[in-house]
This record gives sequence, structure tokens and C-alpha cells, in this order.
Amino acid sequence: GAAMVKIAMDLLKEGAMDEKETLLRMEPNKLDELLHPIFDPKALKKVHVIAQGLPASPGAATGKLVFFADEADKYKYTILARIETSPEDLEGMNIAKGILTARGGMTSHAAVVARGMGKCCVSGAGALKIDYKNRILRVDDKVYHEGDWISLNGSTGNIIEGKVATIEPELSGEFGEIMELTNKYTKMQVRTNADSPKDAIAARKFGAQGIGLTRTEHMFFEVDRIKAMREMILADTVNGRKRALKQLLPMQREDFEGIFEAMQGLPVTVRLLDPPLHEFVPHQLSLQKELAEEMHISVGAVKSKIADLAEFNPMLGHRGCRLGNTYPEITEMQARAIIEAALNLKAKGIEAKPEIMVPLIGTSDEFILQENIIRQTAEKVFEERNDSIEYLVGTMIEIPRAALMADKIAERADFFSFGTNDLTQMAFGYSRDDAGKFLPIYFEKGILKADPFEVLDQEGVGQLVEMGTERGRNTKPDLKVGICGEHGGEPSSVEFCYKTGMNYVSCSPFRVPIARLACAQAAIKDNA
Repeated sequence: GAAMVKIAMDLLKEGAMDEKETLLRMEPNKLDELLHPIFDPKALKKVHVIAQGLPASPGAATGKLVFFADEADKYKYTILARIETSPEDLEGMNIAKGILTARGGMTSHAAVVARGMGKCCVSGAGALKIDYKNRILRVDDKVYHEGDWISLNGSTGNIIEGKVATIEPELSGEFGEIMELTNKYTKMQVRTNADSPKDAIAARKFGAQGIGLTRTEHMFFEVDRIKAMREMILADTVNGRKRALKQLLPMQREDFEGIFEAMQGLPVTVRLLDPPLHEFVPHQLSLQKELAEEMHISVGAVKSKIADLAEFNPMLGHRGCRLGNTYPEITEMQARAIIEAALNLKAKGIEAKPEIMVPLIGTSDEFILQENIIRQTAEKVFEERNDSIEYLVGTMIEIPRAALMADKIAERADFFSFGTNDLTQMAFGYSRDDAGKFLPIYFEKGILKADPFEVLDQEGVGQLVEMGTERGRNTKPDLKVGICGEHGGEPSSVEFCYKTGMNYVSCSPFRVPIARLACAQAAIKDNA
């Protein structure tokens, strides 16, 4: 990556290539090597690769094995090994040097979160047998214990025995010059997917022009707020839920203030609560007992409620706008937190540009119900504050039916954002967490040329994206359209988005430079 940038800039300065040719000669994905640690090439000559997983998030990491997220700080350098991760593991994932999972694909929880953090991750390593009880990881007849050194190459998916020396990335001035050149030729904007002010600041440094996706659910897993969230879920009445949500409101408002301030003057798309509620409740008996004591109810009552929340297919269950439409008080709290945060910043002279996004709609009525709650809540806040701000209400297009009904949905929606992770899952009928079991065989037999969760399937899923964009703009010609799936940072998918006429792509912070180069290349090719 560093060599590619240096050679290209040298040839440009010598006059051997013009600016456009310089940009076109570069491979966007190679910029990854400039943004993440890599293994020392000398050390790599002597390594023993014990297994192969999916290259879920680039970079190199070495550390001692731990199996529980709350023990990620047990050693100075750790690798967190899990069968699969859940939002409860966020804090430990942040502490660990690298993340390793036995299950999950390129858009699994571990992969998406690690990319957002700029952290090395290898997912879907099916050869690993993780035994939590005995704190061991087994690969064939070899056993690795907690505290054993292990190394991960997130760019290749290699899992390596022992400690391997790494080299930290260094951004040269020439990297900055390349990024300046992209600005000269690009037409489509690049935003970022960011759930915290830290992520937002990192992405802004890389040149992000706003946030295309803030996932509000990640905010609820912090220690001070998970208790209130669980109280809300376990409440049997609307008033009980409202009491718990009242505790969450100031925390959510503070979260949004931090993100809006980091992105001041730039648009921020906030997705309302999306995952099913069972993801927020404790599944370990010790934590269930703790929760029962805090809420002054029996352990049996906690277990019963958790059992009620269980679903056979949670990805298609009670989540997204279905939550907000059955429990409108959740949408009310989130809309109030967003609008109040923007007004608080306005009072300090900071401009916030919130775009509120309703997830997982399949019908226009689902959107209208949520939009009404959001707009009514905003009007209430404006009256209370005797002040107002500009804001948009739009939706994610991630269910095939929504793409088919885009003309109707656009009658009310201010913007569309294609959630291509779920759209791919539903269009193919592949579970994104389980497809790793058969995808390698499909590549081998030529059934698929690439992982559709990594590279957008332009032939099939692409038709839904084109159709949704075209139908939406037939109704509303100035409809803002973007993409916030992981495809927003993959070069060939970015080019497709440009050709479709999107306003922006959005990707994890460390993929922003890749997307910026891909956007410039797409515009140059189009004008050639």
C-alpha cells in the first residue's frame, strides 16, 4: 500500500502520469495497509498457520487468548475468542487487540463492529472448537489454553500460533495528497457509519462528509444504561416502560449531542432501535438473579419474560419499525432525544443536521405510523423550547418489498438509505451468520464468484437497488439516496452506487479513504 502511493505520486510529480491516470492506477483496497497494523514481513516467514477464517476486518493483531469479553483486560495484549459475539461484548471487543469467532460471516456482529473500531477480526473459523467451561480452543488435536499467545491476520483470515511482531501504520504526506486529489474529481459523497463521537472524529479526519448510519442500539449496552433498558423490556405496562425510558432519555440525548458536535455542520443519519429486544436481556443465570433483585421481582418472572421474547427467526421477527409501532413510546423517547440534542447544540452556536431513519419497513403504512410519532414529538419539543431546527425523516430500504413499493414510500419519506446487508440476506435467502458453512464450496464450484455480503450482487440485489431508487425518484425527483450497508466501502459496489445516481455511500470509518478513492475513480471513468 505505502509503495503503491509513493510510486504513483513520484510518477505524477515527474510528469509521467496526469492526475486522473494516477488515481485510476491505484487499488483502493491497498490503502487498508496504510491504516492498520501489519505483521513484520521477516517474522511472517517462520509462522505456523493453525486455521483459516474469513478476513472480516483488516490488520494484524497478536495477544493472549481470552474467552470472555469482561476479561479482555486480563492481560496487556489480548485476543478475544468467541463462538460468536453479541452487543453485550462491545466493551471487551474495544479492549482486545483482535477478535476471533468460530461462527459468522463478513457482516456478522463481530465483523461489522470490528470494522467500525478499525480492529483486526477473523470470523467464521469453522475449524475452531471453543470450550467456554474449560477455557480452551481446540483445532484438530491441538489445544490452546487461556493465556496462550495467538496472532490474527484480518486481511487474509489466517490464524497463527504464538506471538508475531507487528508494525504500526504510518500515514505519509503523500497519502494526504492522494486524498486531496480524490476531492478534485469525486461527485458522490462519502459518509461514515459511526456510533460514538470517537468513531465520528476518526472518520471526519479521514474525510467523511457526514454520518450515514448511527446505530442507537450500541449505546444501550453501556453499564449505566443496560439496567434501564432491561427494566423497560421487562415492564408489563406502558407506564412501566415510560418510567424506564425516562431514565434513558438524558443518556440518549447526551450520546446524540456528542455525535452531532463531532460532525457539526454535517448531516447525521440516526437509525431508530433495530434489533429484537431479546438481545438486551441477560441469558446467564447469575445475571438474571441480579436483575430480579434490582427490580424486586422473582427470578421466575425474569426467566418467563426472557422466554416470551425468544423467537425462531429473530432476523425476521419483532424488530425494527415493528418495535416502534407496537411500543410507540420507544420511538417517542428516541425522537425527543435527537431533537433536544440538536436544539441544545443550536443554543451553543453549533449546527446539527439530524436525519431520523426508520428501519425495516415493508409497507408505506409502517413508515407513516413511525413518521407521525416522530413529527408529533418534534413539534411538542419545539413548542416547549420555543425554538426549532431543520430535520429529515427517511427510511432504510432493506426488505425487497420496500424496494418494490418505493414510489409509495417516497410520498412521505425525505430520504432512502439502502441497507444492503439485510437486503442481500433476504434477496438470496442466505443467513449472513450461517452462509460461511457453504459459501466456500459455492466459490469452488463456480456457483458464486464472490461473497455477496462483501461485494454487492449487482445482477440481482442491484436490480432492487436500481428499482427502489428509480421508483422513489419518480415520485420525488430530489429524493436523497444513499447506501449504509458494508458494501459502501467496497470499490466495485461504490462504482455501482455512483452509476445508480446515489448521493452518497456510507462505510465504517477506516474504509472512508477506500470509498473516497473508489468514488473519484468512478467519476473519472464515467467522464472518460
